[in-house]
Amino acid sequence: MSAFTLLRNRYVQSVVVSNLFSQFGIWVRKFSILLFVTEKTHGNAVAVSLIFVAEYAPIFIFSFLGGTFADRWRRPKRTVIWADLLSMVSVYVVIVLMAAGAWQTVFGVTLCSSVLSQFAQPSGMKLFRLHVPREQAQSGMSLLQTLFSVYMILGPIFGTFVYERLGIDRALAVTGTAFLLSALAMLFIPPDGASDLGNQSARPSLKREMMDGIRYVWSRRVLLSSCMTFMIVGLGVGLVSPLSIFLVTQRLGLPASDLQWITIPYGAGEIIGGMATFAVARKVLPHHLLMLGLLADAMGIAASGMSTTLWMTMAAQWWTALFQPAILIGNNTLVMRNTEPDYIGRVTGIRTPLMTGSMVIMMGVSGVAKNVMPLTTLYALAGACFFVGFLITGCTVKSHDAGLAPKVKL
Repeated sequence: MSAFTLLRNRYVQSVVVSNLFSQFGIWVRKFSILLFVTEKTHGNAVAVSLIFVAEYAPIFIFSFLGGTFADRWRRPKRTVIWADLLSMVSVYVVIVLMAAGAWQTVFGVTLCSSVLSQFAQPSGMKLFRLHVPREQAQSGMSLLQTLFSVYMILGPIFGTFVYERLGIDRALAVTGTAFLLSALAMLFIPPDGASDLGNQSARPSLKREMMDGIRYVWSRRVLLSSCMTFMIVGLGVGLVSPLSIFLVTQRLGLPASDLQWITIPYGAGEIIGGMATFAVARKVLPHHLLMLGLLADAMGIAASGMSTTLWMTMAAQWWTALFQPAILIGNNTLVMRNTEPDYIGRVTGIRTPLMTGSMVIMMGVSGVAKNVMPLTTLYALAGACFFVGFLITGCTVKSHDAGLAPKVKL
């Protein structure tokens, strides 16, 4: 399927334009606030860490709740639009408060945006499930992942440029405007169906719907496997994410400033991997794509830890990034194909905190682990996590390649 064929879909057109604006706003917000707080506090580590707390804490608190409401409200288009508009409002409120001297309120921009994202993201997945035909789902996911990969490279450049040229006030104004344009783009998608808006009063309680979501995931092998795989992969990612600098200084014996030489091929690998996955998405079954990505990344991460030469480390980083889109796209497509529309929000809300939680836990452990184990061992353990995910996926989907997974008796 060509990109032109996919882009004829009215929903895909709108969501690509919306993400172009929202991702621009997010990256400008991230780097503007990071640079502003660093300058304002003279590099205070606690203040800088609070930015990341404001970004990640809502994932644990609101992700499952946001997913449940996405299913409960049955107005995914309205939810996504309102999330962007409220993010815009929060930005301009903070600008006013900062003008009055309360610069600390800048943390509120990150906090509000992160909270609202926990309601918007599952609603966005629900819209994708409703408006993108089954045969186009994997290609559509690949297209969006390629967009995110491009922003992983260009986002920091955009954010730094806007902040240095405009300052924090106008940089935040740019962020708010980007969120507004994102919301306007979503107005062009098909409206929420009338059948989805009916008989809200007959719906069960919020607690009952949350428990139904947990039982739904538990009773379906593919969804349970997806959650377990994401959690185990999160352990591996969290274990080595803070250790990249030590690959440069200890394994390669180079100054810390040379970290850029392993991040550049990583970013290039993500972009190329996203485009390659898009090109083959329709020809490869999602669980095959997922298994390929997990196995390739297991080898790439282990090779990064063993390398003692710059070129080999750069090649291993490029290889790892090249197959990351396959993991994300394969997993997301499997979930969408094996989840009924009424449960998309809750399934997404369960998966996200599992991976993020395992990442954050292992990020806290990695520093201690490095003091008692060599880097080679830590990277081998991280690679082993990906290999375990490969085994879980292979065992789970061996008996089927698409459609609803067979249920497990409770």
